[in-house]
Formats: sequence, structure tokens, C-alpha cells
Amino acid sequence: MGASSSESVSPRQAPLGWVYAALFFQVLISTGTYLAGKRAMEELPPVTVVLWRFLLSGTIFCLLLVLTPGPKLPPRSEWRRVLMLGVLVGPTNQIVLFYGLALSTAAHAALLYALTPLGVYLMSLARGHERPSSRTTLGILTAFVGVVVLLLGRGLASARGSLLGDLLILTAVIAWVVYTTEGRPFVATYGPLRSTAWSMVAAALLLLPLTPFALAPARTFSASLPALGSIVYLSILTSVVSYLIWYYALSRVPASRVAIFSNLQPATTAIAAWLLLGESLHSALIIGGVLVIAGVRLTQSAPLVAARITNASLAHEGHAKRVGSPSS
Repeated sequence: MGASSSESVSPRQAPLGWVYAALFFQVLISTGTYLAGKRAMEELPPVTVVLWRFLLSGTIFCLLLVLTPGPKLPPRSEWRRVLMLGVLVGPTNQIVLFYGLALSTAAHAALLYALTPLGVYLMSLARGHERPSSRTTLGILTAFVGVVVLLLGRGLASARGSLLGDLLILTAVIAWVVYTTEGRPFVATYGPLRSTAWSMVAAALLLLPLTPFALAPARTFSASLPALGSIVYLSILTSVVSYLIWYYALSRVPASRVAIFSNLQPATTAIAAWLLLGESLHSALIIGGVLVIAGVRLTQSAPLVAARITNASLAHEGHAKRVGSPSS
């Protein structure tokens, strides 16, 4: 029950321009995720929003698995890893994040999530998935400084959020870092579709015990259309399209190059607020945006030697998984 060969493509076989274009589209989707989550939670509890989100996205992923040629279930040797990824992306990341958002602010969440590239890079180094690179380190730090400048210009200093809310968001960030890093060898073996689908279905199953207490169908269906539309946005665009793009990119380039794109999100959010809400185009947006773009560019231009070494080690780890040997 190994992955189909059509899904396990070497990074050298696919133009990276398409990978980065897909990641930019993923950034645009993520730009609306905080806003959709905040809007839905104006009328529904966080756990209800997350539960509906994963039940809907889990159903879609089940349909994709049924309609796509290849194995429908992960091998028994991978059930523990799938369960771990499901715990990380579902209960740990999303429920904790949404409760953190309810107590804190979207600006604080954006700042804390800007730590994702650094966390992914450090964990990838520790796991031996990447080699140290001064250019990558400089790029990640430059992008982080840009995010800080941009958010300070948008009033981060005056945006009050509780310490508990920020700690919950930081916990969600750590879960996302581990999900991204540990997911890369998994996607190298089974491809982005199955890796994403199996982990998301696992997350939905783990949340099922909450259904009698938190589904609240009567309250949900009496919510306003914007609130219901926000749940649909989170279920389809964020949980299906965005997550598929994320793992697709991880199957093509090192995790640090994928994660650095998340630092573009505060800049795209600020630009969207300028275009759609009439917010002023202040100097911090320009300076912070330039620093973020420069940081992303530095990270993407780091030598590809590290990526080739990583792919070789991931291929070996993937082979070990297929024959049922312990993970490295």
C-alpha cells in the first residue's frame, strides 16, 4: 500500500515557479482565515466552529480518497504517525488557536505565527532534514523583523490581548511547526493528497467525541449567512485547498522555504485592509513589506545543495516506512 509514483515527484522535476505561485495563493487564502474565524466566533463558540470545519473538510477529503486511484487507508505501520499528525493539526492547533483568538487579537496571532519559519528551520536542522545556511537564517530573521515593523505600524503596541490568549496561540504555532516538519518525510513517501487527507480525516475523527456537546446544529443553522459563509471558507479554502498546497510545496522544496511564505500574510492583510477598508498606506507598511519580501527572497535564493541532501535522506526514510522499519 505504498504511494503511487505519480505523487512522489522530485523537486527537480517540477518548475519551482509554480510551487511558489501556489504558495502565494495559499498566503491569500490564509489572509482571510483569521478574519473568517473571528467573524464566525462572533455568533458561535470556538469549539463549534472548529468542529464544523473539520467535519466538513474531513468529508471532502474522504470523497477525494474514494475518487482518486490508489490506497484509501494508510498502512498499519503508519497509523501512529497519522494519528500524531491528526492530533497536531486538529485538537492541538485549531481548537487551541481559536480559543486563543477569542481571548487575544488577530495582530498578536499574526506576530506569533511569524515565528513559524524560524521554528520549522530549527526543527528541520535538529531532525537532519536540512543543512545550516547563513543565507536562510538571514532571510528568516529579515522577514521576521519586517513583520514586527509592519504590525507595529498597524497598532500592535496598542492592541491588547490577554497573556493566556497569546500563550494558547503560541502553543498552536508550536503544533503547526511540528506538523510541518514531521509531515515532510510523510509526504515524501505518500504524496501531498494522501498525506493531507489522512491527517485531516484523523483530526475529524479525533474531534467526533465532541459532537454531542459542541456541534449545536440548531444554533449553527440559525446563525447569519456571513457566519455560515465563514465556516464554509474555513472548511473548503483553508482546510482543504490551503492544506493541500502546503503539503504539495513540502513535497517539492525544503520546509524552511515553505514556511517563510507565512510571513507574507501580515503584509497581504495590510494591503487588503488598504484596498477594501480604506486604511491608510503608512510608511511602516512599505518598510515592513520590503523587509518581508527581501527575507523571503533571501531564503528562496539559498543554495540548493541542502535541498538535494534533504531529499536523499527523506527518500531513505520513506523507503524505511514502506518496509515497516522504525523511523529515524
